[in-house]
Amino acid sequence: MTASPSLPPAIFLMGPTASGKTALALELVEKLPCEIISVDSALVYKGMDIGTAKPDADMQARAPHRLINLVDPAESYSAATFREDALREMAEITAAGKIPLLVGGTMMYFKFLRDGAADLPQADEPVRAALLAEAEKHGWPWMHEQLAKVDPESAARLKPMDQQRIQRALEVYRVSGKTLTQFWAEQQTEPLPYHVVNFAVCPSERAVLHERIALRFRQMLQQGFLDEVRDLYQRDDLHTGLPSIRAVGYRQAWEYLEGQYDYDTMVERGIIATRQLAKRQITWLRSWPDLHWLETDSPELWTSALKILEANAIFSKSL
Repeated sequence: MTASPSLPPAIFLMGPTASGKTALALELVEKLPCEIISVDSALVYKGMDIGTAKPDADMQARAPHRLINLVDPAESYSAATFREDALREMAEITAAGKIPLLVGGTMMYFKFLRDGAADLPQADEPVRAALLAEAEKHGWPWMHEQLAKVDPESAARLKPMDQQRIQRALEVYRVSGKTLTQFWAEQQTEPLPYHVVNFAVCPSERAVLHERIALRFRQMLQQGFLDEVRDLYQRDDLHTGLPSIRAVGYRQAWEYLEGQYDYDTMVERGIIATRQLAKRQITWLRSWPDLHWLETDSPELWTSALKILEANAIFSKSL
């Protein structure tokens, strides 16, 4: 993104799950006039705290996070809604003379914020339920084949087991008669009115990231993650067709509570699903323009970030 020097500053702090985004964000907030806006599709849900690594009360006191705990897990929250909410919060932070610091790993939210949102149809629960029933019967690779018949461009972008995005692309087509590709082609681009500096925090070695993911998943279990999911499981209005329950980790814990597999298998599947999420996030980031990569474990992490911010004239705009 080519930034205009007349625009107010903002920072995008992206990266795969468990890469160390939060630690750097806290340092930025403590040393610069930044305020955090969460960019995480799971943190919006109330009562989903441990499995999302949601900031606790102490962290919230040190560095308040906006756009968390917005909706009940039974409700939906779209990328388009996120864009509206984020722009409002960014404007408030800018008006107060501070820098919006957008932190998270939901790359679709970052993309919608940067580029604008296509005017997609709202979720249709009966259509979604029918699609999930078909997937249960035939499998997601078969669903991917059905998508390829009507929207080959979207199918080419998605893996055969990318359940949520395949389901959404088919849902859009069945509800509207138009493909997701058509909607995006008709989209009116709305440039983000900010001078954005883009960071990605990630270990250079994939094995290091995998170790961090496994460690964090096991720590979540020690902190009571299964009890958290059990509370959700006992509700009558929640099920695996909802985006909240399909969140990484929650889906595997839910299926364990259903008796689909034993505890050790649940742990293994949870870690594998998180690794797959991280891989998708890194793939997104590799195509992100004007991105500054930062090494998670580098002793120069903060210094490197500071130099980049100085080079982009962030300080002269805000201090």
